Amino acid sequence: MTWFIDAEVMEEKARLLRNKRNLSFRCWRNHLYSHYFGSKKVRETWWRKLLLLWVVGWVLCSLWIFMFMSSHANEKRRETLANMCDERARMLQDQFNVSMNHLQALAILVSTFHHSKHPSAVDQMTFARYADRTAFERPLTSGVAYAVKVLRSEREQFEKQQGWTIKKMYSSKQSPNRENGRVREIQEISPPAEEYAPVIFAQDAYKHVVSLDMLTGKEDRENILRARESGKGVLTAPLQLVKSNRLGVILTYAVYKSDLPSNATPTERIQAAIGYLGGIFDIESLVDKLLHQLACNQSIIVDVYDTTNGKISMYGSNETASGLYHKSMLNFGDPLRKHEMHCRFKQKPPLPWLGITTSIGALVIALLIGYIFHATVNRIVKVEDDYREMMELKKRAEAADVAKSQFLATVSHEIRTPMNGVLGMLQMLTDTNLDITQQDYVRTAQASGKALVSLINEVLDQAKIESGKLELEAVPFDLRAVLDDILSLFCGKAQEKELELAAFVSEQVPETLIGDPGRIRQIITNLIGNSIKFTEKGHIYLTVHLVEEVMIPLEVETEAQPMSTVSGFPVADRRKSWERFKIFNKEFSTLEKPFPATSPDQINLIISVEDTGAGIPFEAQSRVFTPFMQVGPSISRIHGGTGIGLSISKCLVNLMKGEIGFASKPQVGSTFTFTAVLSRAKTNSTEYKSFEFRGLTALVVDHRPARAKVTKYHLERLGMHVDFSTNFSLVLPKITSGNLGLKIVLVDKETWLKESSQWPIFMNKLRIGGQLDIPKLFILANSSSPIKSSSLSSNGKKAIALLTPPHDFDACFMDIQMPEMDGFEATRRIREMETTLNDRIQHKEVSLEACGNKLHWHIPILAMTADVIQATHEECLRCGMDGYVSKPFEGEQLYREVARFFNITVKN
Repeated sequence: MTWFIDAEVMEEKARLLRNKRNLSFRCWRNHLYSHYFGSKKVRETWWRKLLLLWVVGWVLCSLWIFMFMSSHANEKRRETLANMCDERARMLQDQFNVSMNHLQALAILVSTFHHSKHPSAVDQMTFARYADRTAFERPLTSGVAYAVKVLRSEREQFEKQQGWTIKKMYSSKQSPNRENGRVREIQEISPPAEEYAPVIFAQDAYKHVVSLDMLTGKEDRENILRARESGKGVLTAPLQLVKSNRLGVILTYAVYKSDLPSNATPTERIQAAIGYLGGIFDIESLVDKLLHQLACNQSIIVDVYDTTNGKISMYGSNETASGLYHKSMLNFGDPLRKHEMHCRFKQKPPLPWLGITTSIGALVIALLIGYIFHATVNRIVKVEDDYREMMELKKRAEAADVAKSQFLATVSHEIRTPMNGVLGMLQMLTDTNLDITQQDYVRTAQASGKALVSLINEVLDQAKIESGKLELEAVPFDLRAVLDDILSLFCGKAQEKELELAAFVSEQVPETLIGDPGRIRQIITNLIGNSIKFTEKGHIYLTVHLVEEVMIPLEVETEAQPMSTVSGFPVADRRKSWERFKIFNKEFSTLEKPFPATSPDQINLIISVEDTGAGIPFEAQSRVFTPFMQVGPSISRIHGGTGIGLSISKCLVNLMKGEIGFASKPQVGSTFTFTAVLSRAKTNSTEYKSFEFRGLTALVVDHRPARAKVTKYHLERLGMHVDFSTNFSLVLPKITSGNLGLKIVLVDKETWLKESSQWPIFMNKLRIGGQLDIPKLFILANSSSPIKSSSLSSNGKKAIALLTPPHDFDACFMDIQMPEMDGFEATRRIREMETTLNDRIQHKEVSLEACGNKLHWHIPILAMTADVIQATHEECLRCGMDGYVSKPFEGEQLYREVARFFNITVKN
């Protein structure tokens, strides 16, 4: 056991040592990086060197690519030239060999039919005709001729037999006569010799060589001697053809006696020789003909040379080839003579565009990659710097935000403490004996104090939300009771503006829920308050459902048809207010359980507030939930407000794990919808239901289904059994028959007036039917608006309307900062109206009775503002005000200013 513990201790020590080494290595690496690369200047220097090395390296690489591709292109060009030259040499050589074979066959033919037959079967005409007809078999020969061997002793007999004398090939004399522009040579008789070789047969094109002694020509003599000695075809050196300026060669074959053995010695061949067959090759025309047979004959230049004794041009120019050229060897069957074919391209080699474009493209790509890396590195460095700066600014902003939140919380607390005392004292003051005027003063003070406390609460909530210190309660509450309190709060304002304020809660919503009733009240109060503020006609409709219900069209009215609304005015489609909620997207992706709850007791509520107000302009809808932002600068002037209510509502909804959205259409209305996750309470609701109405059966008749549904909802909360109908004619027979057991019939006023012809019939039938328990009939109508005071105005426009002369007011207390029109502009317009009326009175355009029996109209106007700077005081005097009081003010100060208007003596 001790050994086991010691082993564990040793293992733990080894692990600690390894961690220490790893930690020290990491620290050393971080130190090295921060020392050598951590400095921004060092990083920039290293990066510039690396970038320069990258550019230089790729410039050299692109040059290597260019040189490699250029050499590859030259090698390919050289290979192409070699192939083309070898092809031409091979074709020329093959055709020459074919011609040689046919000449050899012709030599055998002459030996057979001329020397072996007596008399000879061949003459000049036969030979010429045969040679012409078989010329296609010798494509490279331009002519053939046959010379016979004649000894000196046989010359005279031979000349008599042929009818002409043997002549020399080349004459030393020329005739003065010209033929075809050339000087005609005079043929000389061949001098005596041991042996002659006169031409006896020739192709028609070369008939002029007949009778010429071939042994009198130097090249021809050598060819004949070598041909009869070797027994093979022998070529001459390039020579100028007789009566032609073109170069050519002559191929000579010896004709032997038929009994010559195949292994004969040179001496035996010389003695057995009886004639010589020569083929004339016009090299220039032959090579031209060959090149024209090729499709690409114009792409290269071909030169043919005899290199036996030096370099003799047989075809082409004598210019020395410069640049790229190729040499191909030619074998014409004569081992003693050597021939070559030189080829070169006609045109200069083109620029290696592929190498140029490839090298430039590679360089451009490399430069672009380098630029991308350079921009990326700079961007990363800039992002890192910006991130560090942003984190520093974030820390400062967070510290400032915490300080601001602490300041707001402290200031709000310090303000609320004395305000609670003020409101408490005012509440105690209302319990004392006060006259009507004093009670009005106390109520005004209480309303102002409550408004201030509400504003402080909003600011404090915003501060708590920003600091993350706002927490929700989880207590049981009755949602329907909370909605009743909210509706009673706004009932008076709705009646003042003659609006229909209605609420409906679905039967599937539990009576008791667990959540934060105060925050739910705050959200709904804010939404209904905004609707009251921006709605001048129509209705405001609050609905509460389970999220599962809104997907069933029969349970929730989602169509925005005018007749299906509470007031009959068109509204924004409420479906658009929740179409982007995540919970509904989850519904579309699942089929069986669209809204899975985290626990069986949790429920998802969806609450909507619908109004027929001014709506929100499309360009302002994106900033609706932004703190301290309003639709436009005129909104705060006309309706007032700070612009943080919706922002706070959105934060509260998020804390309730819900979402908030809206749908709005200008000049139609808005619908705000939010969801909230609450829990079911274990206890039942303690909602009061009157035993007086429990069990009664009632019928609601209203041509608007939505409004009838609201009425049914409130009556059922009293314990009544309620049915409703939108068409009174359908339910009239059932009512008069008494089968329904109705106790109460509630008819909407508009429906009553619309069906006015049916009600007398209905009443008569009830009387005639003799029912013992006749149902009571109630007419449902909105209560009338309260009487408004004519001595109080909430904005400048109303003040102008009240103070248009003539009027009964003696003085005016003008607030500078008023909605819709400020005090400065209102005072200017009042003074303009007074000046206009005084001018008309002075010119007697109106009577004194019509002007209130006053010769001069000027109502004293006292400015009231919290601004104490001198510029504001001067602006008040310039626009025509008579006095100036700074808020907050004491009663004595106000009395002193008013006394100046009416010459009242002020006593302490």
